[in-house]
Amino acid sequence: MLTITDIYIKYGDRVLLNNVSLTIKDRDKIGLVGRNGAGKSTLLKVMANDLSPDQGTIVRPNQSTLGFLHQELSLPLGKTVINEAMTAFTEVKKLEKRIDDISKEIEHRTDYESDAYARLIQELSDSGERFTMLGGHTMQADAEKILAGLGFQPKDMNRLTDEFSGGWKMRIELAKILLQRPDYLLLDEPTNHLDIESIIWLEEFLKTYEGVIILISHDKMFLDNVTNRTVEVELGNLYDYKAAYSKYIALRAERKEKTEAAFKNQQRVIAHKEKIINKFMAKANKTKMAQSMKKQLDKMERIEIANEDLAVMNIQFPPAPRSGREILKAQKVVKKYGDLEVLNGVGIHLERGDRVAFVGQNGQGKTTLSKILIHEETATNGSIELGHNAQIGYYAQNQAETLHPDLTLIQTMESKAKDDMRTKVRHILGAFMFSGEDAEKKVKVLSGGERARLALACMLLEPFNLLVLDEPTNHLDMLSKEVLKNALMDYDGTLIVVSHDREFLKGLTNKTIEFRDKQLFEYLGDVDYFLEKRKLRNMREAEKRTEQKNESKNNNSPLNSEEQKQKREQLKRLQKDVKNIENKISRTEKEIEQLEQKMASEDYFTSPDAQKNIDKYNELKLNLEQLMSLWENAQEKLDALES
Repeated sequence: MLTITDIYIKYGDRVLLNNVSLTIKDRDKIGLVGRNGAGKSTLLKVMANDLSPDQGTIVRPNQSTLGFLHQELSLPLGKTVINEAMTAFTEVKKLEKRIDDISKEIEHRTDYESDAYARLIQELSDSGERFTMLGGHTMQADAEKILAGLGFQPKDMNRLTDEFSGGWKMRIELAKILLQRPDYLLLDEPTNHLDIESIIWLEEFLKTYEGVIILISHDKMFLDNVTNRTVEVELGNLYDYKAAYSKYIALRAERKEKTEAAFKNQQRVIAHKEKIINKFMAKANKTKMAQSMKKQLDKMERIEIANEDLAVMNIQFPPAPRSGREILKAQKVVKKYGDLEVLNGVGIHLERGDRVAFVGQNGQGKTTLSKILIHEETATNGSIELGHNAQIGYYAQNQAETLHPDLTLIQTMESKAKDDMRTKVRHILGAFMFSGEDAEKKVKVLSGGERARLALACMLLEPFNLLVLDEPTNHLDMLSKEVLKNALMDYDGTLIVVSHDREFLKGLTNKTIEFRDKQLFEYLGDVDYFLEKRKLRNMREAEKRTEQKNESKNNNSPLNSEEQKQKREQLKRLQKDVKNIENKISRTEKEIEQLEQKMASEDYFTSPDAQKNIDKYNELKLNLEQLMSLWENAQEKLDALES
């Protein structure tokens, strides 16, 4: 059991943690939540003994171990990935040496009945158990398995850590901590640099983890899948809920409602008692009673209502200027960096109003293709065509880092604004929670979340009809992410978004493009649809590998070339069928859209063709339903054959 008691931390005039206490039991899986800057990371550092509080105590069981993944890591250079991961086994290797030393000593001992010999045998037994528990017999295999789960390929194992970006170094550090199997696992934003596949793998790992987990995350789905308890840090206080994030939201609203009702009721009681006290004070024979009542009132424990910070961004993207029907077309795109090929002959075709999510492991080319499509980067080969009147809005993964640190917020906005937008700069800053004197702050004093908000604000200075967002939710808290998602749902242009946040992507797009092995794989649905199909594909691939293994054992003969030919022909037919149905769906949707525009006019229902068009509209809607059903069946057959 870990206990923190009366922790008090103050920075300048601001009380960050106000005499807070918390008890953490064995196998608790806790999500620490709250607004950016509320004190979550500070509390985690206190628990890890990385930070000493102004007051209060932290008690952790003797001999217990703790692993802490924090934002400011410094990974040693000059080692291979696998060798750096293996440094997690320092204790195991010490145990291994001690077991070896004891075994050698026992060989030469003859005092079998002595207490010293008995103690030696007991130590050997205890060390052996600890060695097994810490994975001593499977060190290399465990290290490779966890590194693979976090996205490292077999070819990466012997590469130097120096070659990897900060995000990949964080994965190595996370792997080391997981391999140590600490009793207390503290994780500060562990999903920040992970792709969807690695996040899902980490979820499954943590679900069965036997120690205590305390984590900070802005990934709602990750919190729901891993935690069973939520501790909210709000205005210096802690609020403890025995539930995962989604249920905590409902319980929190219930608690707020009950507290407010109790507060109002208490205020009525206080007002009534004060009225009586004042009345009795005016009468000589009642003064003593009034004083007694006043003492009782002074001793009453007052219910307090926290002035909750509910400020959120107010984003509304400008209406998208009308573009051509075909807004973007890329064909046979190849991208190489020296000998490293990232994309090999890929293509993408977007029409006005398409909403696309780019997903896949880090390093597969999502950001690279995003930059190529908007001419921020040049393809090695291939063609990129932007459609008529395509106007681009782009939010880079490191957009916040590109802001000039020595400019004020108002100078930053004005430097990017056209003449007609300069008068609206302060209004836009206000919508992004920068009001009054905030406008005169320098960029360098802003937190990561504030810089992200400022970078988003800069995007609203001119209209666009092709919006490309690369990891837009980095550094945004839960409320800000929700506001951004709602604004994007209302955006009427074409959208490409690169993200690993499943909750953010859910329902946001109607196409998902997976980047895998230098190729693109398109799914006509949102991230949930993609994950379901990918799960099915992975199962089929596993079954196929098993079947091939069994066939190899049985006859070791190659597939019949005639069978292969038939499968190729069937695949071509299905691909053609799917394409034809998709074209019909597109044409039908356009006809429906045209009729809807006619029917939206004020005098439409007085026109002679009104009923005829209504009948046509209903017929088209029915046809569209039938076509969607046909497409789904054809696509499932195609997915099965491709697998």
